Amino acid sequence: MSSVSVVGLGAMGSALADALLAAGHTTTVWNRTPAKAEPLVERGALRAATVTDAATAGEVVVFCVLGYADVHALVDTAGAALSGRVVVNLTNGSPQEARELAVKVRALGADYLDGGIMAVPPMIGSPQALVLYSGSTASFEAHREVLQVFGRAVYLGDDPGQAPLHDLALLTGMYGMFAGFLQSAALVRSAGADVEGFTTTLLVPWLAAMAGGLPQMAAEAAEGAYPAAGSNLAMQAAAVDTLAGLGRAQGVSTELLAPLFALMRRRVEDGHGEEGLAGLVELLHRG
Repeated sequence: MSSVSVVGLGAMGSALADALLAAGHTTTVWNRTPAKAEPLVERGALRAATVTDAATAGEVVVFCVLGYADVHALVDTAGAALSGRVVVNLTNGSPQEARELAVKVRALGADYLDGGIMAVPPMIGSPQALVLYSGSTASFEAHREVLQVFGRAVYLGDDPGQAPLHDLALLTGMYGMFAGFLQSAALVRSAGADVEGFTTTLLVPWLAAMAGGLPQMAAEAAEGAYPAAGSNLAMQAAAVDTLAGLGRAQGVSTELLAPLFALMRRRVEDGHGEEGLAGLVELLHRG
């Protein structure tokens, strides 16, 4: 069993500490508001009086706070106490923020892993939780057992910025899915139909079937070649007028999908109407 310190005891930090305790790891906790540590101490956690004490107590020091500015301040406070430790930062932020923090932590003589938690607090410790990591390969391998306590641990390489980049990319895909759901739910509700039944029996199975085509679209985006399978982009761009017209007729805004429709038309106007939909990647990223 490892000794792990958790710095930051909001909903997510508390869930991380709980999972460590359940797995039998010696767990030290610290929070700016000491009262937040009470429930964890009652369940067997050790209380650190200061963030420096927390850094001293753990082989692995997990930070889970509001933002990178907070992590920087806490790391500055702990200072040399982090030497020889592995800092695991599970605070949401950007790839550049992760890289800058890694430089600071390494200068203190510690190893650094950045992480992206793809789960809500109640999921932590379950097989459904996914946590992305990047940074020190040696530290990930040495402490894989600890990291897997939180959920499925996926390592993305030694660049600390890869975990936050993939975190934000996954969230982007999620919000795109939610946008499609909201648009379709509004259309169904506008007709007085059963939104819940539509979602359960029709939309979810349909989206699951369509998701099966994403690996092929990904391969096309990687290669930069976009052969149309079925309806080409010109046919799909023509069909969006029907979707927009239905929205207007039903009193449902199409502002969620309007940017996608505009990209489709632009790609066709640029002479790529025979391509598949994945060709829109070229308008989003001109590599």
